[in-house]
Amino acid sequence: MPNIALELGKQSASFGVKSAYGEQQDVDGIRVIPVALTWSGFGGGSDESGNGGGGGGGWAIPLGAYVRRGDDLRFEPNVVSLLAVAIPFVFFAGRALSRVIRALKK
Repeated sequence: MPNIALELGKQSASFGVKSAYGEQQDVDGIRVIPVALTWSGFGGGSDESGNGGGGGGGWAIPLGAYVRRGDDLRFEPNVVSLLAVAIPFVFFAGRALSRVIRALKK
């Protein structure tokens, strides 16, 4: 029986870069390379009887794309996903900061 952890490790060795940067696309002479923030995790285990299992999961947030027009290369952000991530982050960071300030005043 193959070791699940070793097999997952071999398969996911280059997974990070391939999932963060998508395949290059050429659209009307413009070269586009999508960029995402990704996270993944895997786990597994077994008992003394040899019963075991494993699983994994992950998520990706599209950040934008590198766009090449002629000699000009620039990063164009995905504003919708930026707002979807930034609004909850700012909300919870603000709450945490206000609690820290309130605790320091006491």
